[in-house]
Amino acid sequence: MKAKIHVTFKEGVLDPQGKAVRNALGSLGFDGIDRVRQGKFIEIDLQENDAEKARSSVKEMCEQLLANTVIENYAIDIIE
Repeated sequence: MKAKIHVTFKEGVLDPQGKAVRNALGSLGFDGIDRVRQGKFIEIDLQENDAEKARSSVKEMCEQLLANTVIENYAIDIIE
């Protein structure tokens, strides 16, 4: 079983890397970009066979380590 986790800044949190990417894209001639938000993608291979147990375990991982829940949101996809 595999877990795919997307971690992004919460709305309203400044994203200096996203702003730098947006500016760089504009400098390269890519027009029409209003905003870029940058985040993290984490993929974990799990030995668990029960999808709900896997989701629960990965949620705990996110809450304790993978995401700073004060300023970040996370989304979990479990692939069987």
